[in-house]
This record gives sequence, C-alpha cells and structure tokens, in this order.
Amino acid sequence: MNDDGGVILSTGAGAVITAPRRSVSRRRFQGIDLVLVGVSAALSLLGVVMVYTATRGALLATGLSPTYYLKRQLVWVALGLVAMVVMAVLDYRRLESLGMAVYGLFIFLLLAVLVPGLGKHALGSQRWFSLGPLQIQPSEFAVLALILAIATYCSRRREGLAWPDVLRVLVMGALPIALVIVQPDLGTGIIMAIVLLVMLAVAGLPTRILVLLIVGAVVVVVLALASGLLHHYQITRITSFLHQDSSNPSKAEQTALYNLTQAKNAIGAGGFWGTGLLHGAQTNLGYVPEQQTDFIFTAVGEQLGFVGSSIVLALLGLVAWRVLRAAQLARDSFGRLLCAGIFTFLAFSTFQNAGMSMGIMPITGIPLPFISYGGSAVLCFFIGVGVVVSVRRHRMPS
Repeated sequence: MNDDGGVILSTGAGAVITAPRRSVSRRRFQGIDLVLVGVSAALSLLGVVMVYTATRGALLATGLSPTYYLKRQLVWVALGLVAMVVMAVLDYRRLESLGMAVYGLFIFLLLAVLVPGLGKHALGSQRWFSLGPLQIQPSEFAVLALILAIATYCSRRREGLAWPDVLRVLVMGALPIALVIVQPDLGTGIIMAIVLLVMLAVAGLPTRILVLLIVGAVVVVVLALASGLLHHYQITRITSFLHQDSSNPSKAEQTALYNLTQAKNAIGAGGFWGTGLLHGAQTNLGYVPEQQTDFIFTAVGEQLGFVGSSIVLALLGLVAWRVLRAAQLARDSFGRLLCAGIFTFLAFSTFQNAGMSMGIMPITGIPLPFISYGGSAVLCFFIGVGVVVSVRRHRMPS
C-alpha cells in the first residue's frame, strides 16, 4: 500500500501497478438508488406547487400572504431531504438495536398528545404537538416506529413465528392503533393495521393463520361500527362513498357527500389536459374542503388533467416499485421487513388518497405521499425512503 492509500500490485514482469483505494466518502455514497431519491425529491417539489395553488385563492381572499403555506411546505421539504440523506448514509442495521426503544418512545408520545394542555385540539381531533410555528403529529411517525419494532422482533425469530410470537406482535400493533383511533385518526390506524398484516405475511406467517387474522380484523371492524366505539360522523364519512346515489341522505351524509361531490367535480373539470396551473375554478375558489391536505389530488386532477394525474400516480408507483425492489435485494430479513413495511405505507397511502378523491374508497385523512401539505407526513415519507436507500446500499456483505 502506498502513501495515498492505494494498493500496489506486481505483474511478475517487474512492472508495478498502483490501484487507487476508494475513499471512505465515495464508498459511503456508493449504491444509492438515484431513481428513488430523484423521483421522491421531484414529487415533493411538485407538492409544494400544488399546495401553493390550492391555498393561494383563499389566502388572498382573507388578505393573507399567498405564499404562507408554500413557505412552510418548503421548510418541511428541506428538512425531509436532510433527514433522507442522514438515514441513507446511516447503516440500517444499527436501527435494530433501537427498535423497541423507538417504539416505546412513540407509545409515550401517543399517550402524551391526548393529555389536555399538551396536545393541540383542532378539527375535532387531538393529535398534534405545537412547537412554536410548527406542528408535529406523532401518529405519522408512529407508523414508522411500528414498522421498525415489528421488523426487529420478527427478524430475531429465525426459526419462524410461533403462536406466542404472533400474539405478541398483535399486541404490539394493537396498542398504537388503539391510541391513534382514540385521537381520533382513523386513517392512520387503518394504515397501521394493514402494515401489520403485510409484515407478518413477509415474516413467513402461514397462510391459514394470516387468513384467520384477516377474518378477525373484519369482525373487529364490524363490532366497532355496531358498538358505537367510533363517532357517528366517522362512520358516515367512511361509508358515504357507498351512498353516492342516495335520494334521501341524512344531514351527516349530506356533509360527507358534499365533500366527495366537490372533489369529483374538480377532477372532472380538469378533463384530459387540465385547466393549467392557477386556472382551476374549483381550486381557485376553494370549493374543495381541506384541499391542500386530504384532497390535494383534486388540485392535481383539475389543473394537470388526466395526463398530469396519471404521471403523478406513475411516479408514485415508481417510488413504490423501487422500495419493493430494495426489499427483494435486502441482505437480511430485517432489511426486507423494513422495506416491506415502508412499501405498504407508501403504496396504500397513494391508493387510498387518490381513491377517496375519485369516490372509490372511503374518505379518511390519509395524505398523498410527498404531495399533501403537512410537515409530519413529509418527514415520515422522506425518512422511509432514506431507510430503503440504506438497505439497498448494504445489500452486499461488507
């Protein structure tokens, strides 16, 4: 080895070849999935534009700065990009030792946010912490914490999951799901339940047991709907897409159907090519409720049309596929389970958000990845992508 860290090779004929040694920094960034990183960043920038167009009209009408939400979203995207880079550089295997500690921390935060005076109450829910001008929603991060905890537990059961292990994992998932639903944040609770089932399947749970769990989950949902555990407005909101042609809707159904009708009208107004940025009447006049968050896909549909919407969904599908590919290439079960959970988180969020805007899925407060306004969601999706990049980087033994 020479002074520059290169390796000296002899050819046997007296010639000497110096092979430069890769620098530590170069090895650190080798193997990064540039497609996954680039598409995620591009979607987040498109999200900033969509948030601006969805909020500009209402802000101008009230005399506020039209860039209020745009600036906030830019800050969160910048923080998200930093978080993604940090997680991508970090060896994901170090997370295994932190899995249960992170899970415990977010159980504590989910309890704390329900305490009057600690958690902020708004729009009928108590699910945020206010940190000056910023708001943090622990339930979003709790999805990642649950993924990490399940991946940690299941990867340590190399002989497979026995019934006691399955029961422990179910309890591990039921606790944060219950705390999230109490807030209430039904959408995130649904995501957690689906993530739990998918990760158990990837962990090698026998099909017959998985089918029993799915049947049990359906029974629990039916009992929850029948027992009054959920608020009436939550039930109405979930089931309203099934009654779109009702001739005599109740007052609660009218409210839910109004939101859905406006969302569908906005998407339909975009036609094939869209009305163009800042030219959508439904978006400019604020007809669609919570358009910058829950119904951001309607802003995409109206202004960018069928073509633009298809491209956005295709890009989100590309992100999900790259995550799934990383799961296939993972060097161990821990990395594979992490990627499987993050894939489910991304894919179901995309399908659910776009589907509810088009009237084919229940209306739940699930954000569209990288597009919807909200710092907690943006950070979570970027952190998830960073973890996946790390798994792919370390797919080969050191």
